[in-house]
Amino acid sequence: MNTKLTLRLDDTLIEFAKRYAARNGKSVSRIVADYFAAIKNERLDEVYDLSPSVSALKGLLGNTAVGESDYQRHLEKKHQ
Repeated sequence: MNTKLTLRLDDTLIEFAKRYAARNGKSVSRIVADYFAAIKNERLDEVYDLSPSVSALKGLLGNTAVGESDYQRHLEKKHQ
């Protein structure tokens, strides 16, 4: 079963994806599906060492009230 997925991306990135897809004889949907299929096969249980910079940031916002809706508003404002 195919299900529709909506992605919010920068206009420049969308244009690049469309040109890339046309050059390769594929749709953007096919390219995204191919990518998802590739990452589906990665080992999700592997543990990766975090860089010192990332380690310093890990958990920084743990007890704040920042949520997905806040991030959504940020993106909408950023891409107006």
